[in-house]
Amino acid sequence: MFLSSSAAGSSTMVMVIYLVIIVAFFYFFFIRPQNKEKKQKEALLSSVAIGDSVLTTAGFYGIIVDMNDDTVIVEFGNNKNCRIPMQKAAIVQVEKPEDAAEEESKNK
Repeated sequence: MFLSSSAAGSSTMVMVIYLVIIVAFFYFFFIRPQNKEKKQKEALLSSVAIGDSVLTTAGFYGIIVDMNDDTVIVEFGNNKNCRIPMQKAAIVQVEKPEDAAEEESKNK
């Protein structure tokens, strides 16, 4: 009915090993990729400057015309009167004007 002390000790070690494996699994498959993605997003938002073309989370393309600490004013379309303030966090993709010029020169 009762386990001997050596059997109880070995089952405790097995439980500790399983626990370590589960923690390692969660770290490598959930926590680490999420931290990596967060660092990439922070780097993207810190590189944003006036005149950059951006894609927002809503799917709109626009050009940044003014910036504050956590807010940007984005101009959408050819209409110069369509300027909307939004949070920097709403920016998903940034294209620098220099990158666009280099791409056009490569295509010609």
